[in-house]
Amino acid sequence: MRVALITGGSRGFGRALAHQLAADGWAVVIDGRDASTLNAAAAAMPGVVRAVPGDVTDAGHRAQLVATAQELGGIALLVNNASALGPSPLPGLGDLDPDGFEEVLRTNAVAPLALIQAAQPVLRAGATIVNVTSDASVEPYEGWGGYGASKAALDQLSRVLGVERPDLHVYAFDPGDMRTQMHQDAFPGEDISDRPEPESVVPALRHLLEASPPSGRYTASSLAGVP
Repeated sequence: MRVALITGGSRGFGRALAHQLAADGWAVVIDGRDASTLNAAAAAMPGVVRAVPGDVTDAGHRAQLVATAQELGGIALLVNNASALGPSPLPGLGDLDPDGFEEVLRTNAVAPLALIQAAQPVLRAGATIVNVTSDASVEPYEGWGGYGASKAALDQLSRVLGVERPDLHVYAFDPGDMRTQMHQDAFPGEDISDRPEPESVVPALRHLLEASPPSGRYTASSLAGVP
């Protein structure tokens, strides 16, 4: 049985992806900071799903995630999906609190790399690593400097890891705008109902996994299966 480890799997894109992979026959390990939300998400998924509550910035939690995946047979797919937006409403760089920026970097760039490092001993041959990024990493959107910089760091980590580990598939995957709580937090009080549901983006990532192109950065809009 193929095993997928997906961080931030209690809601949004992580939950939608985990549900689909579980339906496809994968064994799935998911995490989230709110145990009740995470357990409810896992209970609604088919097949073999293990919920491990915790914060990806915590080394002990990362070790528990890897150990759980190892019990299921080793990791064929690691998806670093958990992300932190930072303060809402989004401040300009002149007002961005440095301590808050460090927290965003820890969640969006440092923790994914640390989880990849912890998972190395249990990665299956030819495993795939997906680091969920954002167009804010390459576009200068006002107010998105802190979050965008953290995702730009994740993009570069993905690029370099792809070169250093040619035995793996390493993808930075940009899902585009979605109707998620994080996106709502970025636009407090605004109607974001015109954004696509996370479930509609999952086929793009599934296509990426099935096609197994060279390591690199891919956008959902450039892949088949997206409305």
